Amino acid sequence: MSFDPATLVYDANGLIPCIAQEEATGEVLMMAWMNAESVARTLETGRVTYWSRSRQSFWVKGESSGHLQELVVLRVDCDRDCLLALVRQTGPACHTNRRSCFYTALRDGEEVEILQPMAG
Repeated sequence: MSFDPATLVYDANGLIPCIAQEEATGEVLMMAWMNAESVARTLETGRVTYWSRSRQSFWVKGESSGHLQELVVLRVDCDRDCLLALVRQTGPACHTNRRSCFYTALRDGEEVEILQPMAG
């Protein structure tokens, strides 16, 4: 069956959440937004392309930082309203220089930092 990004379910702003997961380890790296065009660009180029809500522009992960996300496979969830990008991540995925954006754990009612920034 041929895939068309228009068949996905987008929110009122034309966006769909995409979770990036390291293909080799299963580690959840980050969540960012895509629109139909960024989905198409990701599939065409093999480089994960998001939509930056703050800049209102396309954002190829790693384009300026060098911390690239190479797409292995893009998965669509059962409701077609969320994507899972299995990627090969180069360097940190988070803008805080951590491997994952999910570096804060809630333990016994406290926030605990569980990942340190990567050595630069």
